[in-house]
Amino acid sequence: MTDDDVLNQTRHWLEKAVIGLNLCPFAKAVYVKNQVRLVVSQARHADDLLEELDSELDRLVNTPAGELDTTLLIHPTLFDDFLDFNDFMEIAEGVLDEHGLEGVVQLASFHPKFQFDGTEADDIGNYTNRAPFAMIHLLREESIERAVQSFPHAEAIFEENIRTLEKIGHAGWQALGLDSPV
Repeated sequence: MTDDDVLNQTRHWLEKAVIGLNLCPFAKAVYVKNQVRLVVSQARHADDLLEELDSELDRLVNTPAGELDTTLLIHPTLFDDFLDFNDFMEIAEGVLDEHGLEGVVQLASFHPKFQFDGTEADDIGNYTNRAPFAMIHLLREESIERAVQSFPHAEAIFEENIRTLEKIGHAGWQALGLDSPV
């Protein structure tokens, strides 16, 4: 799979699921303004991916939000197993502390086999964080705060997402061209 293939599938997921289903009501504004950086990693080891995360964190905090608001660091092959990726995310969170960026940047994770603790693998609620590839989402805390202020009931987003996904079900997800990995 080429980087272009990975980017095309990621854009399709963003446009059909994240924006199309309104799973993140804040995503469309930055996406249409080209303020979302999509980076495909070819790292062969977790340590190499951590180096790329270092670089992307530096780029994000040193670039004005009007030019770059958020970054998706995508790895199409390194973390086939969700639990391995989840363990890696704990290490990635430590990188924020090393950079002194706690409270400045937040990390979110997406994975083809994402599973919330206490759920079954095929639970449709897991699809709020399912993506075609393992991804680390770097978000500016300032942008999150601004978006939440403009959204009257931000705390209800997750519950609304679950209702949306329950309404479309697995068949609806697949109809969007978003294959169910389970």
